[in-house]
Amino acid sequence: MGISVHCDIVSAEQEIFSGLIEMIIAAGSEGDLGITPGHTPLLTALNPGPVRVIKQGGEEEVFFVTGGFLEVQPNVVTILSDSAERAADVDEAAALEAKKEAEKALANKTGDFDYASAASQLAEAAARLRTIQQLKKKVQR
Repeated sequence: MGISVHCDIVSAEQEIFSGLIEMIIAAGSEGDLGITPGHTPLLTALNPGPVRVIKQGGEEEVFFVTGGFLEVQPNVVTILSDSAERAADVDEAAALEAKKEAEKALANKTGDFDYASAASQLAEAAARLRTIQQLKKKVQR
């Protein structure tokens, strides 16, 4: 059994994961982060996307977060997100539809067009699809 650290993944609605992990990989605002036990304390913003958790014992689980914050302390890693879910629960058809709608909104700019909102929706839909792809790769291994 490898060295581990406690991890909590919490959304506004619920705690989605709590347990010992050997590593966590997340999409930070400055790039992907790999956190292992003994990592330097850190607080960073997260982009929407997949969060890979390597649990104690080597089992891997993938989550989707809509963004938020990752905090590393000596004995605990915490992810706080407005919304988080297990990758297996992400609806691929809904993500594809949301991506199409956001692309359509970006293409059809009208007088009351909100570019930031449409771009944000497109980024989140693309992140959901990346999460599904990572989950499928994990299953194929």
